Formats: sequence, C-alpha cells, structure tokens
Amino acid sequence: MAELYVDLSPTPYRERASRLAGAVVWTRTAVPGDVAPVLPDGCMDLLWTEGRLFVAGPDTRAYVSDEAGGTRFAGIRFFPGTAPSYLGVPAHELRDQRVDLADVWNAGAVRRLTERVDAAGDPAGALEALAVERAADVEPPDPWLRGAVAGLSAGRSVASIADAVGWSERQLHRRALAAFGYGPKMLARVLRLQRALRLARDGVALVDTAALAGYADQAHLAREVRGLAGAPLGELLRR
Repeated sequence: MAELYVDLSPTPYRERASRLAGAVVWTRTAVPGDVAPVLPDGCMDLLWTEGRLFVAGPDTRAYVSDEAGGTRFAGIRFFPGTAPSYLGVPAHELRDQRVDLADVWNAGAVRRLTERVDAAGDPAGALEALAVERAADVEPPDPWLRGAVAGLSAGRSVASIADAVGWSERQLHRRALAAFGYGPKMLARVLRLQRALRLARDGVALVDTAALAGYADQAHLAREVRGLAGAPLGELLRR
C-alpha cells in the first residue's frame, strides 16, 4: 500500500513494486521550500538519505518533513503489519516517530550497511536488497496480518476479524499494537481514509465517496479527514 504524498512543490517522487511481497520501493528528491505531508496509511518504511538509515514508524496523523533542497531519499514501504517481523521491534514502540536504524539494530552493523547504500549507484536498489536479505534471515510475518488488513479494508467489523482468526477482540487488539502500532479500530480508520482519498482523487463525488468508503455521511468523512490528515479534503485534493 502506498502512502499518499500531497505535493505542494514539484518534488520528484517515484515508486515501484518491490521484490519483497507487498512492499513498495520509492525515491524522492527534496527541493527548496519543499513540504510533503505524508498521510497515515498503516505502513512503516525503512529509509535512506546519504549517511543515514532510519525507520518511519506507523503514523496516526499527517507527518510534514522539512529537508534542505537537493536532499535525496530512498525508501522501502512495507505492507501493513509486516515491518516488525523484519525490523525486530514492535510497531507501537515507533508510532509517530522517525528513528535511526542504529537505535533498533547494532550500531556497528548499521554503519556498515549505511556505507554500503551510500556507495551504491542505485541506493533504492541497495536498500531493497538489504530488506530482502533481512527478510530471508527472520521468521516471515504471520499470515493473519493480510487477512486482517483485507477484512478491515473491506469494511468488516473488528469482531468478525477476531472471530475469523479465533481470538477475542482483546487478543486481536494486543497483537495489532505490535504489528500495526495501534489497535484494529484505528487501523480501520486509516484504511478507510486511504479508500476515501483514492475515490475522491478519481473524481467520485464527495457524497458518493463517503458512502462507498464506509462513512455515515459526508460530514463524518470531513471530520475524519481533518482529524487524520490535518486539513480539509478539498484542500488536499487542490494540492
């Protein structure tokens, strides 16, 4: 799932599917005065900029970056819930944070990995290779994650998701904190926001967007967008 970048400048941004199942590899170059809000989408990213590897935890609100013009970034955005298996840290510990990878892994190892990506002609490809190698060395993400994301994306209730995997809602909530960084109800809100944004950007009328995305009405849609994205939907679309 790709995060929605709201462009307030001509920032070059590119993405492609990764060799790692469900992940996306992306690149971006900041320009002077660049402001690129990143909206919550349930994902976590492993990122590179020259001399630094770091992790973007799961967001519950819009994140606004502020980098010098010309700064290059590469990232791999993991499918929702899968990053903790690869990184070895519960998602809720990184919620709404950008954390140096050296604070998560061995600092010496991270220094060598950073030098490796820095020296690569294709930093995004080198970062992806790093992630693929890491994935091969750890236990794969639990299969229930994809079912939960699919069910919540389709508007199924938290109770039905819990029943499907044979857990109580409390058990599901606890596991969701570790995997997604927040409970399934919050994840459902984030996924519904992304659904609404896709529909609205495709030109669907807002009253129909609200109904199709699963909101009670257009006013409910407006409140949720402002609460999670920090701006009215109309402003996001104009940007």
